[in-house]
Amino acid sequence: MATLILIRGGGEMASGAAFRLLRVGMQVVMTELPQPLVVRRTVSFAEAIYAGEVTVEGITASRVPDPNDTLRILTVLGRQQVPVLVDPNFVSARSLRPAVIVDGRMTKQPPEPIGYIPQLYIGLGPGFVAGENCQAVVETRRGHTLGRVFWQGAPDPDTGLPEGNPARVLRAPADGILTSAALIGDHFDTGEVIADVGGQPILAPFSGVLRGLIHPGLVVTKGLKVGDLDPRDDPRMCHLISDKALAVGGGVLEAILSRLEK
Repeated sequence: MATLILIRGGGEMASGAAFRLLRVGMQVVMTELPQPLVVRRTVSFAEAIYAGEVTVEGITASRVPDPNDTLRILTVLGRQQVPVLVDPNFVSARSLRPAVIVDGRMTKQPPEPIGYIPQLYIGLGPGFVAGENCQAVVETRRGHTLGRVFWQGAPDPDTGLPEGNPARVLRAPADGILTSAALIGDHFDTGEVIADVGGQPILAPFSGVLRGLIHPGLVVTKGLKVGDLDPRDDPRMCHLISDKALAVGGGVLEAILSRLEK
């Protein structure tokens, strides 16, 4: 197998990194949970877990239920697609033996041991410290350091606050199952019902377009981020990888090209 990049996580930041790498011809495999809690599903390869197949800006990803099914992984790669493995325990790292691992789960916690050491281990955002639990870390917080690669030390710490207007973040009002007939890209006026959890509605805090929503039918806990409302009210943005994710992806590409051959 040619040089392989294994990305842990299939959410927005991880997908932005995958997109950058795929556009320059690198081979990428991604792993995800059986039920990803991804909000920006229209621009995240994790959506392949639910849909079986998803296309983001011209690049198609396909679900691979068994992370040990090497033949199926190779078949998907042969179709110039991205295999998205159902692999919560990351067992594929030991079987695929990738040259590079990118941890894009955005857990904001130090990574747990995986039982395999690649040539290059890259972490995204808080929780990673270059020289300690990874070789390189890419800044994910907006500002002058967004997308920069650190070979020593840590990126900016997690503030616990959403970027921009905090009202845009839709959170579960209770524990329960999220139900919604809304589609990402739909317009909502202030006060309209977007979704429901345990009989409690999630109302639009202002007028805007639904930029993201986790997969309906999932069990959620009170306070969990379940959606994102965009006051710019432009549905086209719901289907474009964000500038932030592309900047992070550029940092991942820089790290790989500058160190992999050294």
